[in-house]
Amino acid sequence: MSPQDPLDIDIDTLLAESARVAAEYDASENEAEHYESNQQDLQDRQALRRIAGLSTELQDISDAEYRQLRLEKVVLIGVWTEGTILDAENSMKELSALAETAGSQVMDALIQRRDRADPSTFIGSGKVVELKQIVAATGADTVVCDGELSPAQLRSLEQKVKVKVIDRTALILDIFAQHAKSREGKAQVELAQMTYLLPRLRGWGDSLSRQAGGIGGRGPGETKIETDRRRINDKMAKLKKEIKEMKVARDTKRQERTRHQIPSVSIAGYTNAGKSSLMNRLTGAGVLVENALFATLDPTTRKVTSNDGRIYTLSDTVGFVRHLPHQLVEAFKSTLEEVAGSDLIVHVVDGSHADPKEQIRAVRQVINEIGAGDVLEIIAINKSDIASPEVMMQLLREEPNSFAFSARTGFGVDTLLAAIEGSLPRPRVEISVVIPFTRGDLVSAIHERGQILSEEYLPEGTSIHAMVDGALAQQISDLQ
Repeated sequence: MSPQDPLDIDIDTLLAESARVAAEYDASENEAEHYESNQQDLQDRQALRRIAGLSTELQDISDAEYRQLRLEKVVLIGVWTEGTILDAENSMKELSALAETAGSQVMDALIQRRDRADPSTFIGSGKVVELKQIVAATGADTVVCDGELSPAQLRSLEQKVKVKVIDRTALILDIFAQHAKSREGKAQVELAQMTYLLPRLRGWGDSLSRQAGGIGGRGPGETKIETDRRRINDKMAKLKKEIKEMKVARDTKRQERTRHQIPSVSIAGYTNAGKSSLMNRLTGAGVLVENALFATLDPTTRKVTSNDGRIYTLSDTVGFVRHLPHQLVEAFKSTLEEVAGSDLIVHVVDGSHADPKEQIRAVRQVINEIGAGDVLEIIAINKSDIASPEVMMQLLREEPNSFAFSARTGFGVDTLLAAIEGSLPRPRVEISVVIPFTRGDLVSAIHERGQILSEEYLPEGTSIHAMVDGALAQQISDLQ
């Protein structure tokens, strides 16, 4: 089946679809059942929520073990070094969404125009004073920087504003730590966190500082901070070993699929673009769906049967984001290998996003980093029911092999599915053979892995004319 040309979808069709879906959504707003929300995983995640305004913390917060039981109040800061002001604002909006996903309340945001970030405090000294005033006025307890801070910048800025300071990388790592469920996912996140923490490890007080030489500096051996560094290195080595062992099982499954030449399709894309929703639509996998960034971390693979009876696998992968921390790319390398080893990438794009082109660019950058730049790609533009028709049409014109759909309403899913199945690698060996009825396993394998051209039942067996892969053709040849 040949996929539909995206230019055949005119703007009137999209407008009509948007109007119809809006009316249906208004009519079903109060229904108890909903396609995406009736999930046990989502209910479990929402079973315990922080309540703003309730606190049992003491006034003296000098001890680290006093933990806040309310939403953290955060102030965002960013440095605009390149691009347009719209790019800078979109980056800050994304940082705000990340902060809210991590469980905080955004009080204010600042952007400073500079040629480069200040090497000492990330933002200029004047902005630091302004930031300190805003922190005091809003009662914020955390400052989140839109960038990765060096250990020196982190220390200096924290000393000046007198509250906790974290950067974009630490924020994303925190979200990953909250959402990881599988043993492998938790190990990968912990390894990424320790890789990030090691150069930023700090002690409390003089007792943890570097040893002095000479008289009075001998005796106790390692200082506490040096002991912590050694323990972190030991733990990182242990985690890498565990992840390597888990990777063996993943590689074994992949080799088995490769040996049988079963095509594999990976769903990739920006976080919260609708990858898990599409996975559920196509396979009924029941993957967690939530309107939050990085809601799903653990990859899910399902077997799918095409309309012509062929078997292929469909995998949902972790979402990408602009400036995805390199610690995460390294730690999740075994998971991301699913994308690099696939035959087809379905690149899901949020058509309703303020800058979908930037999403596409960021995802392709990560795809190239993991060595999947040469894999065949289909652009699947999601949320056509709420996206601007003009934006959708522009993307369809500019991106080859692109298709508009809505995972929530089902609009365009059949066309996208036909495009996916039409892009799968085809068997190349033509056979014409009569298989005895005693070898029904071979007939089943031809149906699953091959393309049937004709089939007829004869007294001596099943006559099949088909296209199959080389391994299956060899099995059939040995039968003769």
